[in-house]
Amino acid sequence: MPATPKPSTVNRQHHFDIVVAPGYVLLELASLVEVLRLANRVCPNPPFTFTYRSLRGGPIASSSDATVQTERVPAQPNADYLFVIGNSDPDHPDLSLGRIVSDYTFRGAQVFLLAEAASRYIDEHGTEDMSTHWENASFLRERRARFEAKLSIATEQGAVVTCAGMEATTDVALAVIGRHISGPTRMTVADIMLHENIRDFSSLQPFSGSKTTATGDAKLDQCIKLMQANIEDPLPINEIVQALNLSNRSLERKFKTYFGTTPNGFYREMRLAKANNLLLNTTMTVRDIGLACGFPNGFSSVYKSFFGVTPFVLRREKRQVKQR
Repeated sequence: MPATPKPSTVNRQHHFDIVVAPGYVLLELASLVEVLRLANRVCPNPPFTFTYRSLRGGPIASSSDATVQTERVPAQPNADYLFVIGNSDPDHPDLSLGRIVSDYTFRGAQVFLLAEAASRYIDEHGTEDMSTHWENASFLRERRARFEAKLSIATEQGAVVTCAGMEATTDVALAVIGRHISGPTRMTVADIMLHENIRDFSSLQPFSGSKTTATGDAKLDQCIKLMQANIEDPLPINEIVQALNLSNRSLERKFKTYFGTTPNGFYREMRLAKANNLLLNTTMTVRDIGLACGFPNGFSSVYKSFFGVTPFVLRREKRQVKQR
């Protein structure tokens, strides 16, 4: 379940160190980085930074021959998150990162180990409550490993999170950014990526029967789809609950549980998130953007109350940055 952003962390940048080894899986790297890049694009103040790292630094090639330039893993890391990307070779020595994981967690970072990085950690340090890709789980069984990996897309054990990797990396990345940005903004990132359903960590990997809902609650999914389909002319919440055959109180409880906000608050943020995307990435007038997002009057003041700046000022600042 995504956490509600904390006021103390909303306005500061959060740094990700991303570790790759030769033969890394490009899909996993791109899934993480694109989520961070798009979040920075749709937020007025980019909330995330990242650095590519490896054990020795320098250019590192993926299994598909795409190369990234990396910096050496620091002796004293200073990051909020460490992501270790999976590898085409589960036995690659650069995936044995027990000491590095300890260095990062000791300094307060949360560590995410993807696919083969997760299976190596499970084999060397793990418990039965850790996840990896189902192929790697089979690999561990063949090697008679001491532990049986779980088949959820991710398992969180305090500072260490083991993950299935591959396309589920997008879900994990969306869950992490959801700790620092609003629910509607996170959904905007998912929508731009054409990522229809954001799975939570407990979702099973697809071959073993994944969840059929985005939030785990079918009624809540239906409500969000109604909201998404009615951005320009917002539906009154009373009409939504009637369409869903729910009470107002029941819907409010669902939103409070999953998103930490009210249905009206979520709907407003969803429309503001779309307005922000249009403001940053189109030449539409501010008035037309307000109308397109269900704010026929008072759009600038509503926008400023949420983002802390008027749409006119934000657009001018972005224009000035591009001209430098």
